Amino acid sequence: MPVPARRPLAALYAGNVRAVLGRGLRATWGSNWAIMASGFVEPVLYLVAMGIGLGSLIGTVEGPGGEHIGYASYIAPALLAVSAMNGAVYDSTWNVFFKLNFAKLYEGMLYTSLGPLDVALGEILLALLRGALYATGFTAVMGAMGLLTTPWALLMIPAAVLVAFGFASFGMGITSFMKTFQQMDWITFLMLPMFLFSATFYPLGVYPEPIQRLVQALPLWHGVELLRQLGAGVFTAATGVHILYYLVMVLLGLVLTTFRLRRLFLS
Repeated sequence: MPVPARRPLAALYAGNVRAVLGRGLRATWGSNWAIMASGFVEPVLYLVAMGIGLGSLIGTVEGPGGEHIGYASYIAPALLAVSAMNGAVYDSTWNVFFKLNFAKLYEGMLYTSLGPLDVALGEILLALLRGALYATGFTAVMGAMGLLTTPWALLMIPAAVLVAFGFASFGMGITSFMKTFQQMDWITFLMLPMFLFSATFYPLGVYPEPIQRLVQALPLWHGVELLRQLGAGVFTAATGVHILYYLVMVLLGLVLTTFRLRRLFLS
């Protein structure tokens, strides 16, 4: 008679995340690299067009700590957050949508010894790798443009990975509710205004106070502010609040994704 597993979360987690991650890496290696590169190239083009082109007309703006910095230095950390978000969201939404509804990949995985938490962590880690690649490449571009003025700015890379982790964990859980391509368009519909209005290109103070409160509830705003502070080497209590926001977002996203996979395939 089989002995029940005594490991915590045994019904959800088999301890074999590497199998899911390895399968994803092999599939990514044979995918269209042009599509993967697009999530990195778009923020770089925004940086060149807005930071250099428009920045020559704007001059300096007030950055973290009240110091006046060039416009390119102001928007570059924000676009790094956008780059990390783009990479994580693409992998955790459209890729997951295809695997879930057409390839039936997760259904096959969960017929093995893998648990829903193995699948969730494996897919989210795959999205994190993409977000980390985008973050590292974009930071290198910032360095080449002379926009890294303090060693603390290197902390933007792990911070961008945290941003990607938050979006990836929630993205996969939300995608599990989507059944049609038309429903998936809602993700793009929500990401575009978040990109434009999360104080990416101009300070939060330009909005009326009720709009400011709405913007401050958006996850991208916290990522933008966190990376701006790290890029300038300015640390305040708000830095911890931004980090805590994403840690909570990661935890809730993992719980949601695991619950949804179990509900869809193991109930």
